[in-house]
Amino acid sequence: MTTSERKGIMVPLTVTLVVQAMVSMVAVTVPVLAPSAAPDIGVSSTSVGLYVSIMYIGSMMSSLCCGDFILRYGALRLSQICLVLCGVGLMLTALASLPAMIVSAFVIGIGYGPVTPSSSHILVRTTPARMMSFVFSLKQTGVPLGGVMAGAVVPVLVLSAGWRNAAVGIGVFAIVLALLIQPLRAQLDGDRQESRAISVRAAFSPLLLVISHAPLRYLSIISFLYAGMQLCLFTYLVIYLTRDIGMAFIAAGLTLSAAQMSGTIARIVWGILADRYVNPRLLLGLLGIGMALGAVVTAVISSHWSTAAVVAAVIFFGATAIGWNGVYLAEAARLAPKGQVGAATGGTLCFTFLGVVLGPSMFAAVASSTSSYPLGFIFFAVLTFVGGILAMVSGRRYGKPAR
Repeated sequence: MTTSERKGIMVPLTVTLVVQAMVSMVAVTVPVLAPSAAPDIGVSSTSVGLYVSIMYIGSMMSSLCCGDFILRYGALRLSQICLVLCGVGLMLTALASLPAMIVSAFVIGIGYGPVTPSSSHILVRTTPARMMSFVFSLKQTGVPLGGVMAGAVVPVLVLSAGWRNAAVGIGVFAIVLALLIQPLRAQLDGDRQESRAISVRAAFSPLLLVISHAPLRYLSIISFLYAGMQLCLFTYLVIYLTRDIGMAFIAAGLTLSAAQMSGTIARIVWGILADRYVNPRLLLGLLGIGMALGAVVTAVISSHWSTAAVVAAVIFFGATAIGWNGVYLAEAARLAPKGQVGAATGGTLCFTFLGVVLGPSMFAAVASSTSSYPLGFIFFAVLTFVGGILAMVSGRRYGKPAR
């Protein structure tokens, strides 16, 4: 990377990374709060899967509709709005009522959905094609980084100040961050089109693009399966470790942080490999098989395992089930027709979020009907193994396009 390239990438990459980490922390906070908050709300902790599903229904809707908003108001301005929505949505949980939780999940989802298309819009203008997987993967480390912060910080805040105050405090911080990045708007939103019309019809064009474009369609199916697994790891790991394995709450939160941290590091490693050494589709296939193995190993954890063994298993699980996103987003950008990177990203993300919507609910259905969290992990292991095979087969057919 030349000095001029480094300078051109650094500011956009930093701000998109920070925003991604913050909204991801908000999204993971409620699952981490679940063991403490559920009794006050009058629901079981397993119901957090439904909360996550509602959240990502909102994300599906907003990711499809954000294209015109990005072009008219700017990607950074939309990112600021997303931070405010996520912060307000999280603070609503402090009301500790079922209606408030439903509204909270939907508002956070509306705020979460446009963040990735917005960051892709910013980064694609400043990233050389030969570095696409690395830069997108580095930006996507914000997702597990947000999970690391949630896993490490939220349990401590809950024990010291109560779960309601923890939710409000993190929500306020998200809003403050929206204000702190305002000075960068002139630089990053310089391409906005203030006369751009907001069209309802345009909301469906990203979805139609993906459905009609075979390589993007295969990629969307793969992301659907992988995203379901990733969110089940986020949503149920702390509950599983505390309820079934007997691990202390803070220790379980730190174990989730270890999984998130391994995913953070792995995203960078996978991005470098995809740019320089391995066909991205082949790598995505290997990651699918790897996360299936990680889920099976997690399912057979018992109370007799040492803490080190549990953490090692979860670290491997996190490296695969959390580390795939940057390679996938860069591949979506490469596969997109010229001038339609934003549409391709939003369209494929709709399927990604659909996996997130259905994944935790499917896991909850399996776990509730069988009274077994391990069977939930094994169920998703089968799905992601199939996704890994599909990634490799489709990679042979379509190869790595030149951009």
